[in-house]
Amino acid sequence: MDSLKATLSFLSAATRVALSGSWRYRAWLVVCALACLPGMWAYWGQLQHGLVVTGMSDQVSWGAYIANFTYLVGVAAAAVMLVIPSYVFHNEHTKSVVLLAEALAVAACMMAMLFVFVDLGHPERGWHLIPMLGRLNWPTSLMAWDVIVLSGYLLFNLVVPFVLLRRRWRGDESPMPWLGAAIGVGIVWAIALHTVTAFLFSANAARPFWHTALLGPRFLTSAFASGPALLLLAFRVVKDVGGFPVPRQVFRFLAVVVAVALQVNLVMLGAELFTEFYAPTEHGASASYLFLGHEGHARLVPWIYTAAGMQLAAMVLLIAPAWNDRLRNILLACALCVVGVWIEKGLGLIVPGFIPTPIGEVLEYVPTWTETVLSFSIWAFGVLVFTLLAKPAIAIQLGTLRSPSAPVPAPPADGETP
Repeated sequence: MDSLKATLSFLSAATRVALSGSWRYRAWLVVCALACLPGMWAYWGQLQHGLVVTGMSDQVSWGAYIANFTYLVGVAAAAVMLVIPSYVFHNEHTKSVVLLAEALAVAACMMAMLFVFVDLGHPERGWHLIPMLGRLNWPTSLMAWDVIVLSGYLLFNLVVPFVLLRRRWRGDESPMPWLGAAIGVGIVWAIALHTVTAFLFSANAARPFWHTALLGPRFLTSAFASGPALLLLAFRVVKDVGGFPVPRQVFRFLAVVVAVALQVNLVMLGAELFTEFYAPTEHGASASYLFLGHEGHARLVPWIYTAAGMQLAAMVLLIAPAWNDRLRNILLACALCVVGVWIEKGLGLIVPGFIPTPIGEVLEYVPTWTETVLSFSIWAFGVLVFTLLAKPAIAIQLGTLRSPSAPVPAPPADGETP
């Protein structure tokens, strides 16, 4: 009973902190909440008329929703890039921000689930996705595996940070024997999360653009590029706006991770292109459509070259000694990486898999306003979730939010900040 009271007291205190702050902070919460409303209106229209209001069709049955889902699963999995140095190699600098990375993972998982939900033509059938309740067809269905790993990863990123923050709120610094095992499970789970998502695509033998053994590794490398890049940008905002002393070493570490992952991702992309174009076959029609156009259809060509150019520019900014020593250049490179990988891994991956169809049909896909508005609102919801989770986490780590019965903590050491 005492434990339940303490938990309820912790939740109440965290909620008060999450919803309180300066007028600018409260205005930010209102803006994020209002940005969700257009998506609710757009989704209501989609429910009334069906998926015909989207740009999807019988020929291209996945579009912007699944593109965002694929990208966000990678963002969620990328939190492991801070978990590993924090709990495996005991890096104190990354450990100071790892809970914020877990908050971003929670927001990314929730957004990914919402994108799958709005992609359902009949959302009332979504109960089949609930393990132990619906007809999940596990273990034969890869979709069932994806539901399980995504739900489990969301649960992991909710429970473990909750326990750690609650203990810190109470001033309990005693060792946790179970933490090492939990972190090990979380690391394996994060890698499995994005690997299973890649298998969803590569298992489609009738879609040669996806049916490649390199798709899984490419998913992981692109995730380890765009995810840490988004984390770095978020940490910069948290430092400047939230007053949280993010150590400079964290920015440098994430910049190195992004630079290395980008190089590997681009090498894999080059290997794919060499295979497709050096000795072209009918199986290379989708790649030809994406990079060169197919029978006069070339809507995605400028997008994919823009994405490749953004990634190349980001890589150069991060590895050139004359440029990678300035934080503003690192921030610019990360912004380019986030957008570039989103284009390549989103529309540049999903749509070409359907064009041309296995019987040679060519029907191009363009997102409609319904899809655009809904996607924007779901991203706004994710930003709102991250804000509400990060605010009390920062307060607890700074020592400004503590249980009345907690012992007085020692003052934290000032980290070197950029």
